[in-house]
Amino acid sequence: MKVFQSIVELQNELFDARKQGKTIGLVPTMGALHDGHASLVKRSVKDNDLTVVSVFVNPTQFNDKNDLQSYPRDLDSDCKLLDSCGADYVFAPSVEEMYPQPDKRHFEFPPVTTVMEGAHRPGHFNGVCQVVSRLFYIVRPQKAYFGEKDWQQIAVVKALVKYLSLNIDIVECPIIRDKDGLAMSSRNALLSADERAIAPEIYKTLAESVKFAQSHSIQETHDMVVSRINSTDGLDVEYFSIVDGDTLLDVNSWDESQHIVGCVTVFCGKRPVRLIDHIKYK
Repeated sequence: MKVFQSIVELQNELFDARKQGKTIGLVPTMGALHDGHASLVKRSVKDNDLTVVSVFVNPTQFNDKNDLQSYPRDLDSDCKLLDSCGADYVFAPSVEEMYPQPDKRHFEFPPVTTVMEGAHRPGHFNGVCQVVSRLFYIVRPQKAYFGEKDWQQIAVVKALVKYLSLNIDIVECPIIRDKDGLAMSSRNALLSADERAIAPEIYKTLAESVKFAQSHSIQETHDMVVSRINSTDGLDVEYFSIVDGDTLLDVNSWDESQHIVGCVTVFCGKRPVRLIDHIKYK
């Protein structure tokens, strides 16, 4: 496995591979890797001749400077995990390498960029589109792999690919959970022992809401989820939205769509740590 900090050096390596007709898979990450990321890398290794994993904490997608500063970073540990998964190349650029000049491009694909995370984190998805488009142009993969935990992000990336007319297959990979149900996330490393103990209540409530929804309205299901999570001391729901899984627009009844998903963001602990998750109703 080779590690690159330079765009040009990585592109030269990939140019030679591309000349040989080799297929390239890309797994974009912000580091602090865990088994969820490992599942994406292993899928790419299985599907492609070569796998590139980017490790870059992208500053343009953070609207909270404290969140950016506290985001966990451990490149050595990340590289060990990636090597064990069979990755071929790690791209770990500096901010200056990725953004030699400020990126003034503006991306907006309503409604997928304007609801939920888009409404609560202004500018977040514009930053996601900036860095993902940069990575797509640098690596030029045939396939790119994203985890379903960031459900809305996948919808945004698909809109970006369509907008830029890129011939890249976006591969969605299932959420990987710990044994207690908590969705694996780099942010979990920021949880204290007490916070980690209560965090599984998020998914436990979501899972229970599926049965509840069979005999209750969307509004009643929404209220049940919010009240039950908030009843756990240390958890505070920022939002819970029950939406069409494709458009991400709110639905008002269960028969309004054939693909309904509940997306939740919860603050955990006193700092607090911001956790996201979702559940599929149909």
